[in-house]
Amino acid sequence: MKNKKIKQKNSENGLYEAMGKLRTTEEARKFLQDLCTPAELQAMADRWRIVPLIKAGVPYRQIYEETGVSVTTIGRVARFIEAGTGGYNLIYARVEDNDER
Repeated sequence: MKNKKIKQKNSENGLYEAMGKLRTTEEARKFLQDLCTPAELQAMADRWRIVPLIKAGVPYRQIYEETGVSVTTIGRVARFIEAGTGGYNLIYARVEDNDER
């Protein structure tokens, strides 16, 4: 079991390393379209689309009504914004600042 976990972690790290090599939005689009199914890509896009609304304090029900993203997903994204690893907040700040920190 331990060997399987090590292999899984190495695969994850390889993916993160590959993503770190992306240089442009177009490269990211091509990579993610090849990597993900349309449904996976849509789910990630939906999660990212609601981040600014959550950060702005828009009520979950209103976000649902405006976007069609489920309240469960909205709650999950909000929890990660508040108590996750900081990924949403880091990239949101960069996008908002148009910064490459």
